[in-house]
Amino acid sequence: MSDMALVVVGAAGRMGQALIRVVQETEGVRLSGAVEREGSPMLGRDAGELAGVSPLGVAISDDPLQAFAKADGVLDFSAPAASVAYSGYAAQARIAHVIGTTGIGPEDEQKIAAAARHATIVKSGNMSLGVNLLAALVEQAARALPVEFDIEILEMHHRHKVDAPSGTALLFGKAAAEGRGIGLENNSVRVRDGHTGPRPEGAIGFATLRGGSVVGDHSVFFAGPGERIVLTHNAEDRGIFARGAVRAALWARGKKPGLYSMRDVLGLGA
Repeated sequence: MSDMALVVVGAAGRMGQALIRVVQETEGVRLSGAVEREGSPMLGRDAGELAGVSPLGVAISDDPLQAFAKADGVLDFSAPAASVAYSGYAAQARIAHVIGTTGIGPEDEQKIAAAARHATIVKSGNMSLGVNLLAALVEQAARALPVEFDIEILEMHHRHKVDAPSGTALLFGKAAAEGRGIGLENNSVRVRDGHTGPRPEGAIGFATLRGGSVVGDHSVFFAGPGERIVLTHNAEDRGIFARGAVRAALWARGKKPGLYSMRDVLGLGA
């Protein structure tokens, strides 16, 4: 089988450049296209050169339709509205779409699910192997421990991150809620300020820190009577997300259309 042709959208950003570097170093894939927003000063630049690898002969373009038509898959860590549009283009082209974008709301989630009727979409709040393994452990712990163990999720990211809680924190929150057999939306606490009263039993709390150049630190606390369990993941390099995304694209090649997660990719179950 020939190498899988991949398009990187948001190619000039930090994550886009990391994706290009990983594609370049991974067997079985090649960069066939690089897309940036209309008006970007990086349009026309060689994507490989911009990412700090050798020139690849792939110029950064603002035409996703043309890029998708020549590809087998797209790697997307862009913005919610852009990811929705790209999912539609992927559906038209009948190619795989790997989405690592965070901050996607319920309405956009529905649009992406609709596109998955015609495209093979792998979507996750975090593409790292370690994070998805930890999410499975969080779900198991939440299922095994009684409700007297309060669940709190603490996350920290760099100062430039624009959404909160992070997609990874929400991934852990959903895993904990699944383990408890409850819905996250009606059982989460996102903000505490002033006289809040006692902590609601069974709630899943979130705390957000921002600063410096932190790639991503997450801890899930199970605080029970007289003891505390802490499950932690520290990301030190954006390459872990890029490597996971490329692995997801290779897994998705040839799969029937549908909406999948990294748990599917890694064989960790639902």
